[in-house]
Amino acid sequence: MDRGGDHRAESEAALSDVEFDDLLREVLGRVQGVLDEQARLRLLLDAVVTMAADLTLDGVLSRIVSIASTLVDAQYAALGVLDLGPKRRLRTFIHHGMGSDVVAEIGDLPTGHGLLGLLIDDPRPIRLHDIAAHPASYGFPEHHPPMSSFLGVPVRIRDQVFGNLYLTEKVGGDFTAADESVVTALAAAGGVAIENARLYEEAEQRQRWLETTGEVITRLVNLSTGDDALQLIADRARELSGADVAWVVAGADAHTLELRVVSGARADLEEMRTLSMEHSLAAQVVRSGEALVVPDVASDPRAVDPSQVFGWPRLGPTVVVPLGSGKGVEGALALAWVPERMGDYEAAHSELAASFAEQAALAIQVSRVRDDQQRLSLFEDRDRIGRDLHDLVIQRLFAVGLSLESTARQAGDPELATKLERAVDDLDTTIKDIRRTIFALGSMDSAGDVQTEIERIVDRAATMLKFRPTLRIDGPVRTATPSDAVPDLLLVLGEALSNAARHAEASRVDVLVSVRDEVLLTVTDDGKGMGDVLESGLGNMRERAQRHGGTFEVRSAPGAGTTLTWTVPVT
Repeated sequence: MDRGGDHRAESEAALSDVEFDDLLREVLGRVQGVLDEQARLRLLLDAVVTMAADLTLDGVLSRIVSIASTLVDAQYAALGVLDLGPKRRLRTFIHHGMGSDVVAEIGDLPTGHGLLGLLIDDPRPIRLHDIAAHPASYGFPEHHPPMSSFLGVPVRIRDQVFGNLYLTEKVGGDFTAADESVVTALAAAGGVAIENARLYEEAEQRQRWLETTGEVITRLVNLSTGDDALQLIADRARELSGADVAWVVAGADAHTLELRVVSGARADLEEMRTLSMEHSLAAQVVRSGEALVVPDVASDPRAVDPSQVFGWPRLGPTVVVPLGSGKGVEGALALAWVPERMGDYEAAHSELAASFAEQAALAIQVSRVRDDQQRLSLFEDRDRIGRDLHDLVIQRLFAVGLSLESTARQAGDPELATKLERAVDDLDTTIKDIRRTIFALGSMDSAGDVQTEIERIVDRAATMLKFRPTLRIDGPVRTATPSDAVPDLLLVLGEALSNAARHAEASRVDVLVSVRDEVLLTVTDDGKGMGDVLESGLGNMRERAQRHGGTFEVRSAPGAGTTLTWTVPVT
């Protein structure tokens, strides 16, 4: 027997069996791989469809993270959204795979340093066997779960990188080139879905602006043109833009601007109106009629930062838009964010705020025109009533008086003559009263004249002083005070009374407003006096007098009270 031949045959048969088994396993493996790839592609297609169906940005981002983890069998996944500012760090970090208790123990979410920062600076896919071995790795914070394998892919919207998709801890080993291809395709589809969601949110935001603009216009037309209207504008603009603080600066021109209303922060209205706005951003907007955007209002030399005066939070990016129309700009609306919310500022649309301010200003003008028409109609009625009283009633009373005088002279009874003379005197008094009424009908509506405003300021000061200041009006204050000096007169009076309430410790305050050849305002108190007068605290009053060619004087001594004298000429 050829035992050697038999052995060779058996060996060849065994080898053939081994090669066949390996081949079979290889074929089965490839078939399984093809089936896995088909299943993965089906899952990727389903993911694209489901992402496209969600129009909310937060929903799309969460779906991308969850789907990416499923596609490549990653235990952990995250999507870092880049800030729109120049630093390009992470402003939002959406994670998947870690429980809320683990996240709470880790603390602050990453902002884009180390390996994450590398992918931000160089947005190309990265695959790693061990994160800790990479030179750019910062390591993990305390309580962070261990991670080794890593896959990072940028999420692009056209040529702009929106963020980065991070995957770690692949089940069964390292991430493969096929994993990278699938996640890259998912990121590309995710970029399209994100862009659609952003466009949808932008459309919704524009719709909210339009709806609110209509509501505000309706309310403004029915409101007076005072601070209530401006407050409504500031409140609604802050809510729609997501700003932290909003304020309105208004005035007849860039020289008379003052901070009128504030939304989103506490402010002393009397104190904030002492800020000089003549060289502020708002003044530039009023002069140019164009909006201004500054990245940091606190460091901009052109800006008046109100947060330095009133204890507001430190403000950063600010948008200032004109409050006016083609007929002129009467003020400015400012929207400001704290520096930590730079992303919200970048997401806001300044053109929407500008359009809103323009429409609101038009509504105020319509309200003003309506008020003027109503006032004109009222004046016409008063004029007609005055003419009727003068031409008819007074003339008839005068004629009756002459008749009674003639009768009194002809009367033989002295007692009857005396009664007739008394009746004539009563008629004269009645004629004087009617003439006084005619004069009052011809004067301005007291609801908005300078004398009424002076009385209101004095009444308002009583709440701060705990007693009412005495007020004396001398001369034709209503009719002879120059209209351009009225705002400064009222502001100086308000500031003088505020200073007396806060610093004088007075038991009596006297106010005199006189108009002869000049407008004279004196505020006198019996308080502790000012000692050495600090000109810096009174500079605004002096400047407001000099602006009209007037003067300002302070007389004070310790224990002898203080007298402020403010004058402007009557031209």
